[in-house]
Amino acid sequence: MSPSQNAVRRRLADGAAWAVLLLYALIAWGAEGGFGAPLDPVLAAARARGTLRVAVDVGFRPFADMREGVLVGYDIELASALAARLGLAAEFVPTGYDALYDALTSGRADVVAAALPYAPEQGYRARFTSVYFDAGQVLVVAADGPIGGPTHLAGRQVGAALGSDADALARRMAERGSFALRSNYDEPAEALADLRAGRLDAVITDAVTALGAVQGAPGLRIAAPLTSEPLVMAVPRPAFQLEAELNRALADLRSEGFFEELNRRWFR
Repeated sequence: MSPSQNAVRRRLADGAAWAVLLLYALIAWGAEGGFGAPLDPVLAAARARGTLRVAVDVGFRPFADMREGVLVGYDIELASALAARLGLAAEFVPTGYDALYDALTSGRADVVAAALPYAPEQGYRARFTSVYFDAGQVLVVAADGPIGGPTHLAGRQVGAALGSDADALARRMAERGSFALRSNYDEPAEALADLRAGRLDAVITDAVTALGAVQGAPGLRIAAPLTSEPLVMAVPRPAFQLEAELNRALADLRSEGFFEELNRRWFR
């Protein structure tokens, strides 16, 4: 290759390198509003206000409740912590459960934090964070008992609240297994009381109730999860940067033990 050809190649390589640098600079400039519109208008507006507007379903305990005019609950504390990680204050927007997604699409809220089950069919109008709580059905047994999971239920007495999701699951499991099902309880607490008294060998109930039972009194433990009902937060479809920031903050809080403390405080 001649010296002139080498020189041309070097000039082309230098030009390509400068083009890449220019592209990164333009992207950064656009992110700061240089193109007239931020990459994530939801996050940009939240930063301009200094607040993250959070739609919550007040009255769905223990996730959100009103006590003496003050919002409290699992989701309230979590949303406040997440907003703080983003350098914002949480501004709560009480919203009925059926209107949660409308709060996003209408621009009244930046994020939904309301014990929201993951719903991929809503992906056309919302983005979802990583899972922050699994509210599925679990198996509760005596803390010092031999039952380690559903395969150990043969010949046992298992309880569930009549008409609950746990009851439906237990009936399907009983058809495949060989345990006796007692589902004549009006509330899961009644079945759990019989478990503590030794009149049952296990109880199937939701994770929220199970955590409250295990932490509220000694002698019980969660042996195994049986189903999964992941709870997530939702943001408007254009808010991909906000989604990423929330996921990062959720991961940080989990590694710091924040969720264990939330569980101890709100599931009793």
